[in-house]
Amino acid sequence: MPLAPIQDGQLYYEEHGEGPPLLLVPGLGGTGGYWKPQLDEFSRHYRVIIHDHRGTGQSTRSEMTYSLDQMSADVLALMDHLKLERAHLVGHSTGGAIGQTLGIVAPDRIDSMVLYASWTKTDAFMGRVMRARKALLQNGVDDYIEMSPTLLYPNWWLNNNPDKLVALDAATRAGFPSASIAASRCQAIIDFDRTEGLRRIDRPTCVMCARDDFLTPLYFSEELARKIPGATLTVLEKGGHAVSQVDPATFNAAVLNFLRSVSAGAASS
Repeated sequence: MPLAPIQDGQLYYEEHGEGPPLLLVPGLGGTGGYWKPQLDEFSRHYRVIIHDHRGTGQSTRSEMTYSLDQMSADVLALMDHLKLERAHLVGHSTGGAIGQTLGIVAPDRIDSMVLYASWTKTDAFMGRVMRARKALLQNGVDDYIEMSPTLLYPNWWLNNNPDKLVALDAATRAGFPSASIAASRCQAIIDFDRTEGLRRIDRPTCVMCARDDFLTPLYFSEELARKIPGATLTVLEKGGHAVSQVDPATFNAAVLNFLRSVSAGAASS
């Protein structure tokens, strides 16, 4: 089982394909399996690396105070282990916050970024949602797991895909941390704010969001695209917070088009 050393623990990771390195960084759920609908297509063009965040999946289940700075440091430790000087990064939600952090504190390690379904800082709406998620965890993880898909997927997709939903719930449960770890990770989302540093990001950046994303509404992505110099905004028409799973063909094409544009720009410069 491939494991990368990090401070006081290990990260589980996988590599797929060959080519320029591409980090696919998952959201709050934390497990690299989130990216399964992307692996076949992306690995035809890139050396794709996925990992389980510390505290989730097959990585070390550290009982600690979690933060986006710590999660970002873990990604850098994984890159060091793999001897990656630089990589492209696609980050979903919390993974997008990790991308923002690395774009500010370690820009020399990033070739380009896709910040997908991410946010700038917690506002009144998002704060209420995340505090409610933390409250559910006070009674264990079952209610949290039952509720989470209603935030991630559109109602029509939930109604039309009962078998997929059962499989997703099982995968979530298998990789889910303790209630205390999950609550600390929720608090890390609430505490995150790199807004003032966004203007310093100089990496090619695509901000991407589905128009019907409930958890991190489109206005967050619009703000990110305004604040990051030169960033482009790609709005997918439907798919909710997990559009990469709901409509992988559209999502995959949008990401690959951006990455190709970055490569073409680098070749012409």
